[in-house]
This record gives sequence, structure tokens and C-alpha cells, in this order.
Amino acid sequence: MQPLQSAVPLIVYIDFKSPYAYLAVEPTRQMLAQHGLVADWRPFVLDIQSYLGSAKLGKSGKVAEQSRSPEQWSGVKYAYFDCRRYANLRRLTVRGTVKIWNTDLPAIGMFWLKQQASLEEQCRPDSLLNRYIDAIYEPFWKREMDVEQLDVIEDVLSGIGADVTGFRAYAEGAGQDFNADFQHAAFEAGVYGVPTYILQDTTSGTIQRYFGREHLPRIAWHLTGEQGPAPDIAYESGFDAGRTPPATKSLTVCVDFKSAGAYLALQPTIKMARDAGIELQWQIIYTPALREPTDPGAKPDRGALHKYIRGRYLVDDLRRYAAHELSDLHDAQRSDFAAAGLLWVNDKQGDADAYITAVFARFWRQRENIDSAADIAEVLAGLGIEVSGFTAFVEASGTAQAQSQREDLAGQGISFSPTYLLEGEPFQGRQHLPLLYSLLDR
Repeated sequence: MQPLQSAVPLIVYIDFKSPYAYLAVEPTRQMLAQHGLVADWRPFVLDIQSYLGSAKLGKSGKVAEQSRSPEQWSGVKYAYFDCRRYANLRRLTVRGTVKIWNTDLPAIGMFWLKQQASLEEQCRPDSLLNRYIDAIYEPFWKREMDVEQLDVIEDVLSGIGADVTGFRAYAEGAGQDFNADFQHAAFEAGVYGVPTYILQDTTSGTIQRYFGREHLPRIAWHLTGEQGPAPDIAYESGFDAGRTPPATKSLTVCVDFKSAGAYLALQPTIKMARDAGIELQWQIIYTPALREPTDPGAKPDRGALHKYIRGRYLVDDLRRYAAHELSDLHDAQRSDFAAAGLLWVNDKQGDADAYITAVFARFWRQRENIDSAADIAEVLAGLGIEVSGFTAFVEASGTAQAQSQREDLAGQGISFSPTYLLEGEPFQGRQHLPLLYSLLDR
């Protein structure tokens, strides 16, 4: 078994301790069933401590041990919040974990099943492998299963009707060795997170990696012949009957003009707002510049190599969704002039959507500067907005006001571009647009 090769065009990597992978299982199955496709499901055991630190709760439910930075904690807390939001749409339970679980044993259980059935048999909806995935995920995320116990995994296998003769010896011997070797090989091949989808073009021999279920629309497009324009990223939409409809018909959108992700989100966001009949309230934030991947050296540790692989993937991912070549992806310079320009536009009752669009286009498509009052004055003039007095406004109070707003948003933990705020609830990334539309169009 090679990490990036299979007899079927799609490989899906999952880890049972990942709530994002849990939430990806059913949408992936639905996509496959809709198009009459199959996938080769495989385990990838995350080494979370190597790139996200570690934490463990004590008996009181409070953190007893931890080695995470404030930024890492913020990312973890948002991830669980986000997963619960989508779990609620499907009435699934996603409880926080008390520690970072070792999921080698359930991975070995997957390999045990895979070696006992042909790939064709594994791909069937009622296969033992699919039943095993379900039998682990649901109780694990209800905190009803200890997946680090060999007896537990053996009982799961037995409970779904699998032959467990020799499993214990396999799990403690050859299976343990195979899993360790395969996990290392998969990571070295570029699998760094879950869910990861590996697409193989049998004609050209090319391989594409997609990280996250938001890519399912594009994956389906690839697998069905690439007919029509390539779809954008999108999480599944849904209706939560227990959720109170928003009282407002506006959506706050927090963006950094030098964020390529925000640039790619611009037109889909404006279209969603128009379709839903809502108003967009734009806020300008600063986000950390996208770091340029640097070669980690001959013998890097796991964390350094993870950062390098992820950095390269993020660049490739942004570029494949862009309608034109992207440059300056790692521009680290930030200024308040464009944010001051937005304040000026709002004061003059100008078209904020048009202004935001023009600034993004100036930097990303026209490749011109946006880091001076003169740069922004050119944008304003191009939109027919009065520029007399703008420079004086910038120098007197404009940049100070913009900086104050930015710091206020940073204090609220808004550091991802784009972040959508619906009545204060954050949604990071344009993949949330289908859900936001369903909430706002009610």
C-alpha cells in the first residue's frame, strides 16, 4: 500500500480523534453515492502535539497540563465551536476531549479489516470497514469509548461481525509495525491533516491533494469529468430547527486586503448577500502574513516538517482557486490607509462594496500599492468619490480611527481573514457562505 496510490481514483484519510474528519464522513459518502463513485478509506494518525501543543483536563474538568500558546488555544477553541455548529445540523454529538487521544489502535483495526477484504468489498456502503468507521466515531465523540484499549477495539470488530481470530497478536506485532511505517510514509508523502483527499488522474498520472471537506464540490467536479466551471469551496448547508433566526438582515465581514483568502471570498460574499437581500458591513483587520515555506533541512523534527508541508499546501490551494495568477502572497507590510478609506466612503455615503472590490483588485489583480494616502485617493477618484480633504482626514484622525477599530476586533479574537460575524457569532472562511445564506434567507 502506497500512501498516494490506489486502484480507485480517490483516497480518503481520516483520524478518529479529529472532529473535522468525523463531520466529513457522511458528506463524503453522500457525494460518492450521488455520482456512483467509491473511495479507498484509510487512517492517518495525527501527531497533534508536534504542531499544536498538548493539553489534558484534570478531574475537575479544568486544564491540568498544557503546552499551548494563546494563538494555539484560540485555534482549538474555534475548531470545536465550529464543529459543534455543523454537528447540530445533523444532530450529532461532538464533546470536547479530556486529552489528545492516541488513535493508533483504531487505525490498526482499519488495516485489519482492509487486509481481509478486497478493495471492491471495502468500498461497498455496507462493508465491514464502513460499519467499523461508524461504530468508532459516534461513541468516541460522545465520550463513551476508550479507543486506547485493545479490548475495546477487538469488541468493536467483533460487534460488527468481523473475524477477530489473531487480531490481538496482529495489533501487538505486525499490525503495529505496519501502521507505524505507513503513518510515517503518508506524512512524508504530504498528508499532514484530516480529512485529506487524494485524487489520482490515471490518464496523466498526476496526483492532487485536498485538505478539508469544503473541497468536496471540486473533488466531485474532478471525478466526474470536469464539466463546466470549477466550483468553489463550500461546507454543506443545513437547517437547525432549534436555532433562533437572526434578528438582523446584515452581516459583518472582517477582511485584510493582503489576505488572498479574503480576495477569493470577495465576489462569492457579495453575490450571497445580494441573493439573500442583506447588507454587508465591512471591517478591516490585520492578519498575520502568510509565511513563505522554507526548507526545514536534512533532518527536521515533525513539527518543522509539518509547518513546511502545510505552508506549501496553502499556497497551492489558494492558487488553484484563483481566476488569475496570484503574486505577493507573502507580503507582510500592513497599513491603515485602506481602512481609513473605508471610513471616508461610509462618511460620504458611498458604495462600500464597490470600494472594497476596487482596493482588492488594485492589490491582487492590478498589482499596485495600497499603502499610502495617495494610493487610496486614486481608488476613491476612480469610483467618483470626492477626494478633497481625504489626505487631511487621514493625517488628522482617519488612520487613528481605523487602528482603533482594528484593535477592538483583535481584542475580540478576530484574526482570520475573512471572518463573518452574524450577531457576533464568528464564521472563519468563505466555505461557510452556504450556511450563512440559509440562516439569513429565512
